[in-house]
Amino acid sequence: MRTAFLFIVILALSISAAAQQQLTVGTEAPAFSAEYLNGKPLELNDLKGKVVVMTFWSTRCLICHNEIPKLNRMADSYKGRDVVFLALTMENESVVNPYIKKNPFRFDIVPNSFGVVLKYADTDASGRIRMGFPSYYLIDRKGKINLRADGWDKTSNIDTRIAQLLSE
Repeated sequence: MRTAFLFIVILALSISAAAQQQLTVGTEAPAFSAEYLNGKPLELNDLKGKVVVMTFWSTRCLICHNEIPKLNRMADSYKGRDVVFLALTMENESVVNPYIKKNPFRFDIVPNSFGVVLKYADTDASGRIRMGFPSYYLIDRKGKINLRADGWDKTSNIDTRIAQLLSE
C-alpha cells in the first residue's frame, strides 16, 4: 500500500513538472512558423546563421510603447549585418495597423503570434501562461537562446550581447 502511494505521488510530481515550461539560456530556441505583417511567411529555422532579437509586445503596453524608439535605433545600428529584429504580438492586423501608423517600427512585425507565445512563455504547473510584456529573447547564430529578459529598459543589455555574438 505504501509503495502504491509513493508511486502515485512520484507520478503526480512528474506530470506536474512536465506541464511546467521555462526556457533557459543555452537551450535550443523553439522553432515556429508565422507570417510577417506583410503576409510573407516566417520560419525561425530559416534565420539560423543570424542573430535574432525577438520582442513580444502589445499595443496596450506602455512599457512596450516606450521601448519602440530604442529598438528602432538598435535595429538601425545593425542594418546590413546578420541581425534580425522581430516584434511579435498576439494582436491581429486590425489592431496593429492603426497603432503602427502613429508609432512606426523600423523592423519586422509578426501579428497573430499566439502560437509563438505558447512556445516561449513560461507555464506553471496548472498550464497557465506566464509572460510579461515586453519580453525579449536573443537567439544566437546556432539557434540557441542567449538572453532572456522581461520588462523595461533591457535594450542596452541586448545591444551589448548582440555585439558580442557578432564578434564570435
